[in-house]
Amino acid sequence: MRVALGTELRTLRERKKKLAEEGQNSDEGSKWTAEAVSTRLRFSRSKLSRIEAGEIPLPKLMDLEALLDEYGVGDEQARDDLKQMHLDSLKVEPITSYRAFLPSGMLRFLGLEQASVRIRGYENNVVHGLLQHEDYAHALMGSAKIVEERTTEAVQRSIQARMERKELLVDDREVHIILTENTLRTCVGSPEVMRRQYAEIIRLSGLENVDVQIIPEDLPTYRAGFNFTLLEFEALEPVVQSDGYRSVTMWSKPADVGQFARQFAAMVKAAPGPSETLRILKDLEEELWK
Repeated sequence: MRVALGTELRTLRERKKKLAEEGQNSDEGSKWTAEAVSTRLRFSRSKLSRIEAGEIPLPKLMDLEALLDEYGVGDEQARDDLKQMHLDSLKVEPITSYRAFLPSGMLRFLGLEQASVRIRGYENNVVHGLLQHEDYAHALMGSAKIVEERTTEAVQRSIQARMERKELLVDDREVHIILTENTLRTCVGSPEVMRRQYAEIIRLSGLENVDVQIIPEDLPTYRAGFNFTLLEFEALEPVVQSDGYRSVTMWSKPADVGQFARQFAAMVKAAPGPSETLRILKDLEEELWK
């Protein structure tokens, strides 16, 4: 269904482009390239092309409505049909080249993550995947390669998938991640790798839509017992995901989601605010090189 929606949207855009070009004005036609439309709607540069190709879902219903307005689709039935197609596309598990290399359930989570409008995550073991530097991810997965009996190809594909996830951060969804200081003190790879990881968190936390908080090691406060990510959507009920050894566990019952939301809210309130993250990371970096 995601591919079908992408095809419909591409057809609408190309129809506008053709009509403009038939008016013997090549400049008008150039206004209807995927890149030009993306720029007008403030999408990331490659977002619309990937949506049209069915590679990623259209994240928000409001994005679909903006596209339909841009393309001049005024017929209510046509708009309703495309909206239903949009909702159906969010329920489909993505088919990607990483299927054979990711933990059970991870592909479904990645599809939901792409469709989310808000991401809240907590990690108390390793840096959250959305914040990982490529060198950190490589060192983390490489060190576990023999123990977990994974091939070099599996490790490389997993790293590629993790890096592609970071495209979510340059979109307009809200991302809020909480890390424990102990997670950042655990040396993965080498001090140089950790220095790059600290710098990456600083860079990403500078984005307007990204907040990162760090719970200090010596702060006597509540910490959740295990990692989790809470995803919220425009048209679907929220879900919570947690990574296991070789599988992904997901919760969608309101009572379960509510419990995780309360845990996250408690940690947000207790931890130093996002404005303190730079200072904490700089202090950790100084200690790293003593």
